[in-house]
Amino acid sequence: MQTTKYAVVKNQWEQILAFKLTSFTSLIIFVILASLVSCQSKTKLYKPVIDGEWHTITHQPDLGQYTGKEQEPVDFAVWQAEDGTWQLWSCIRFTNIGGNTRLFHRWEGKSLSDTAWQPMGIAMQADTTLGETAGGLQAPYVFKENGTYYMFYGDWGNICLATSKDGKTFTRVLNEKGNATLFTGPLYNTRDAMVIKEDNTYYCYYSAHNKEYNKSAEPQTAIYCRTSTNLKNWGEPVVVSRGGSAMKQSNWHGGDAECPFVVKVGKQYVLFRNQLYGEKSLNTQYSSSDLLNFGDNNDEFMVSQLNVAAPEIIKDGDQYYIVALNTSLDGMRIAKLKFDVVTKN
Repeated sequence: MQTTKYAVVKNQWEQILAFKLTSFTSLIIFVILASLVSCQSKTKLYKPVIDGEWHTITHQPDLGQYTGKEQEPVDFAVWQAEDGTWQLWSCIRFTNIGGNTRLFHRWEGKSLSDTAWQPMGIAMQADTTLGETAGGLQAPYVFKENGTYYMFYGDWGNICLATSKDGKTFTRVLNEKGNATLFTGPLYNTRDAMVIKEDNTYYCYYSAHNKEYNKSAEPQTAIYCRTSTNLKNWGEPVVVSRGGSAMKQSNWHGGDAECPFVVKVGKQYVLFRNQLYGEKSLNTQYSSSDLLNFGDNNDEFMVSQLNVAAPEIIKDGDQYYIVALNTSLDGMRIAKLKFDVVTKN
């Protein structure tokens, strides 16, 4: 009788223990699965971080007869030419060239660490015989593909195209109308083009704004994107970024969405969007997995802000660099750059 009672009690304790172990194990599994789901629900975004000291690479250029007392080097492009030298072309505004006062000047550096790039003179002026606005050249951007350098630039009202084989001397690509225009609009002063290629499609980002401030609370300017598979025929414009908190951080109605620059980092795309030049330089960054959506009048994809103006991002080997305007608007500076991971639910 005692043996039977002992066996029954033992069996009951074993069942209880087994139940507790099973419940504990289930709890552990639940916690692990919940953690995995939580991690998967968080999106990995990237924000840019200046990773070193700045040093100046270009200074105020001598434009000869076109030199203006108030001239300023502004939006620019940086790339490596066929001979290995680095090229920097900048729009110089407030010169004495007439019209809208702008032209392109060129510098050349032996390396990105070169602290004194050599001024090489005026590189391009507006050609009014081709329909370009006098003194209206703006914001060049250059990339190389299959042995050809492609330069996108603004002529005050249109995005235009020129090409080169050596990365130094460019020739306009004329369309069936006999000018270099690729597209324009939908708003005023179409400018600041840059191009990124993904899956055989070219994405051209650019800026434009309302010609007159309509004094409404709605965005007055935007960053647009058009796509192409051949660099000749371009689709309809898509608004990819406008408004949000950055809209209140500029000093004129068309200034809060300028100088777009997009960098692919991991599976994300980071958009640099400019608000201010000069001593109070300000640029806002957005991280998105969608090349055509960085937030329409919201901060959903906003990850950071930097005190820089009109930045261009270069990747040389595994190292990123950021080139931006000097705060005194008399040249350009460069620093190393990295992208830190941030997460959002």
